[in-house]
Amino acid sequence: MAKNGTDVASVLDAVRSIVPKLRENGLEAENQRWLPDENIELLDKAGVFRMATPHRFGGLDFSLEDQSRVLAEIARGCPASSWVSMVWVSSAWMVTLFSEELQEEVFSHGSARISGGFSPTGVLSPAEGGYRLNGTWGFNSGCQGAEWNMMLAFVEEADGSLVDAIVLVPISEFTFADDWNASALAATGSSTATAKDVFVPAHRVVIPAEAEAAAAAGIELPAPAPGRAYGLYGFLFSQAVSTFVGIARGAYELFLERLPGRGISYTSWTEQTQHPLTQIQVGTAASKIAAAEALATAMYRTLQQRADAGEEPTLEERAAIRGHSAYAVQLAKEAVEILYNASGASVIRREVPLQRFHRDVQGLALHGWILLSSNMEVYGRVLLGLDPDTPLL
Repeated sequence: MAKNGTDVASVLDAVRSIVPKLRENGLEAENQRWLPDENIELLDKAGVFRMATPHRFGGLDFSLEDQSRVLAEIARGCPASSWVSMVWVSSAWMVTLFSEELQEEVFSHGSARISGGFSPTGVLSPAEGGYRLNGTWGFNSGCQGAEWNMMLAFVEEADGSLVDAIVLVPISEFTFADDWNASALAATGSSTATAKDVFVPAHRVVIPAEAEAAAAAGIELPAPAPGRAYGLYGFLFSQAVSTFVGIARGAYELFLERLPGRGISYTSWTEQTQHPLTQIQVGTAASKIAAAEALATAMYRTLQQRADAGEEPTLEERAAIRGHSAYAVQLAKEAVEILYNASGASVIRREVPLQRFHRDVQGLALHGWILLSSNMEVYGRVLLGLDPDTPLL
């Protein structure tokens, strides 16, 4: 139970009640290449954008697993709404790793909408009191409705070397290109963002290398609330799975809704449900969804157990989270593919939601963060006793 009286069941019930409306708005969202205001208002009213906000700022402070349950429920209605919500909520959790001063700025009204550009395609140049930011970031999901933008950039040191940094900037400081025309996740509004000579106060910049050095020197740094220190990469990899699980659940429901009275064209079968192949397809899809859910649940439990104990996940656990998250995504994608291929030619019509779920899961599965081949390589290296060859664990 959250301290403000709102519990997970209440948020889940509220989101569940708006799933039909999210589905109904799907074509409008895709046509305008951004979520309808109604979607955002309904999700905000349900408490979705307060899930990662700490209690002391009026937030719900849900666990990773509970956040992910809500995000999966949103995806049953609208994949794009879930992905945008996931970006905003995960970025809000990341803010809890920043200074108290910055947290007070961001969480001043409890709800937080923070988009992000997570490729280091900008440069921070030191200036009095902070830095000057210049750069361009593609795939800036959720930027059209966000209040803040969290970007990766390089800090330009006096000797000319570049150091990784995370920077948080009000969304109003960026310009956005009207360039998001995509065949998948069209409604995420993932436009290209540009910053030109934007001043960023020092407290809005986190340099991981400096933070590590400070910690090694015994300097106390801001830390998430007890039970919320999941580790950056484990959190991000595993939470992304929630949208895929929800898309697969939604596709399964949409497929079953279309079945009654449908025959199989150019055959003597007047009821598709009676055909053994359809029965096998439904059983296989349901099993893949269940397997993806089980993998996700196991990941969330591992991370929560470590967070509750104040411990870092082991290397093997972190590698497993990368591998299992990617495999759960693959299972969800395969489930949707089976259902789509069993739906007949009429499924390609744009007003049929199932085709949009299929396109969205296909496109989203290409995301470099959760690409099966890359993540399996890392996981396999660790299983074989080799160095993972990446710091993203």
